[in-house]
Formats: sequence, structure tokens, C-alpha cells
Amino acid sequence: MAEPIRTVAVLVANQALSSILSMTLAGAPSLRVRPFDTRLALTTYLHLAPADLVVTDFDSTTARADLLAADLRHDTAIHSPGLQIIALASTLTPDAKAASIHAGIDEIIMKPMSPKYLVERVLARLAKRERKGPAKPERRVPRRKDWTSFGDNVVALRPREAVTQL
Repeated sequence: MAEPIRTVAVLVANQALSSILSMTLAGAPSLRVRPFDTRLALTTYLHLAPADLVVTDFDSTTARADLLAADLRHDTAIHSPGLQIIALASTLTPDAKAASIHAGIDEIIMKPMSPKYLVERVLARLAKRERKGPAKPERRVPRRKDWTSFGDNVVALRPREAVTQL
């Protein structure tokens, strides 16, 4: 059985890093990579097509990772169940760590790092999600109607005493 193709969206601080990461990620046969220049382009794409993982950057002035992650998590128009977010950071302060947890970032990778390490982390994250199973939509169970308010419509065929004596 063929491995499913997973979509990875990349939005990082500079174009050179974006190109390197996109090319390296695209080398994995199970990944489809979509690089983005702006936050607006990324969110517009996610409104139209699902993605499995987003790679973003804390060094971006226009789309800081924690703010972007919080917006993606709260955007009801994004139909990507189980969307995971990996953030890249040059430094990680306690405030940034707390903001990352609050925003719903799944993993932070410290820069500088090897692009191949990012590929390993992306594949591991996606494999972990597969082991957990795909996110299933919440199934609503209909509430049972309480028919006792209409009276007792049960006709006893045998008296209870007769049943217990058998």
C-alpha cells in the first residue's frame, strides 16, 4: 500500500531559508511542500486546501510563530483536522516558550539546524499523528427521548413474582 502524500506549508523569515527548507522537505517522497511568502497567502491557502503540518518562524516580523499558530488554531474556516505546527527559533525565552504552549505550537526547533533534521522531525510528527489515528469528527449521539412522561406503555406479560419464581 502506498504511503499517503502529506502537505507541509512553509512560512519562514527569509526567502533563502524558505527555499532551502522547501527543497529539502520536497526530497521526501511522501511530502508535498507549499512555500509561502506572507501570512495572508498561507491562511488563504489553508482556507481552500487542507495541510498536515505548518513550519513557521519566530524571527518573522510579519508572522511571528506564536501569533500565527494562535490564529490558525482559532480560525474555524480552516479545515485541517490535526494540523500540526513546528516553529523555528534562534533564541527561546521563557515568555516565548509560554506563548508557544498557549498558542498550540507542537514543537520548537532551535536554529541553526540541519535542513535534514527538519525533515526527520516533520516525518516523525506526521508518523506520530498516524499512529494516534486520523482525527475523527465528533460523532453526535442522539439523546434518547424520555417516554415515561407520556405514561407507562409497557404491558407486563408475566407478573414480576412469576418471573422471579422460575
